[in-house]
Amino acid sequence: MNILVTGANGQLGNEMRIVAKNSNNKYIFTDVIENNESETILLDITDIDSLRNIVSKYNISVVVNCAAYTNVDKAETDVDLCTLLNTKAPENLAIVMKEVGGTLIHISTDYVFGGDPYNIPCKEDQKGTPTGVYGLTKLQGEEAIKAINCNHIIIRTAWLYSEFGKNFVKTMLSLTANKEELNVVFDQTGTPTYALDLANVIYSIVENNKYRGNDGIYHFSNEGVCSWFDFTKMIAEYAGNTKCNIKPCHSDEFPSPVKRPSYSVLDKTKIKETFKIDIPYWTESLKKCINNLTK
Repeated sequence: MNILVTGANGQLGNEMRIVAKNSNNKYIFTDVIENNESETILLDITDIDSLRNIVSKYNISVVVNCAAYTNVDKAETDVDLCTLLNTKAPENLAIVMKEVGGTLIHISTDYVFGGDPYNIPCKEDQKGTPTGVYGLTKLQGEEAIKAINCNHIIIRTAWLYSEFGKNFVKTMLSLTANKEELNVVFDQTGTPTYALDLANVIYSIVENNKYRGNDGIYHFSNEGVCSWFDFTKMIAEYAGNTKCNIKPCHSDEFPSPVKRPSYSVLDKTKIKETFKIDIPYWTESLKKCINNLTK
């Protein structure tokens, strides 16, 4: 079986490269830019004809879509590109998978929520209430996939980090190592997700053919709940950056063009029961990632 992974140079795409190395299936990794360290096929998934050609050429059965526009603040002014990548591209993937009878595994986000004052973990069938362009376009991407009605699994995740690219963990590792004092918001609550853990779940679903007959939306993050302040405190502790005084602050102390969800904890009951998986606690996974980064 041949599996196409889009956005292969991003955090999740790079973790998919790692977990897929020992597979008997063939994984084809694509992105809009080349990766000098790993084999990457150039593919623009906003161009449906190019997508059709690649799917036909490699006889693709499953697409894992890790590609997205993820700059939450910039999305407010870069609406067209954000819409193209987060709404139109998933629609293209759904159309092509429908044409060949394949399956689309699409990665979405907790930012489809946030407009209502939630205080219990968000379930998959909860109404989306995005607070900005990023969340709205991701929600529209989900709706486009469902409307096309190809075989699909949509996995919403949150607060993604890894050893690759730019992310909160790597930023805080640097700041807590070099600053005497740091203010971090405590009034936004969610759950960090180690991209390797998510990649392992996707890999298991693909390798064991568990995507067959399990269409729908699922939630995945690591277990537990924290604020960005709590997250930063643990990052600094695990890295040994104990000299930085990390202080809690309110979101309005950091002006932003978009309101971020104040509570976007994801309920993961469905994905655990459907695919029979155990999910690591967020601090355990964070420790593993930081150990890899600080080796």
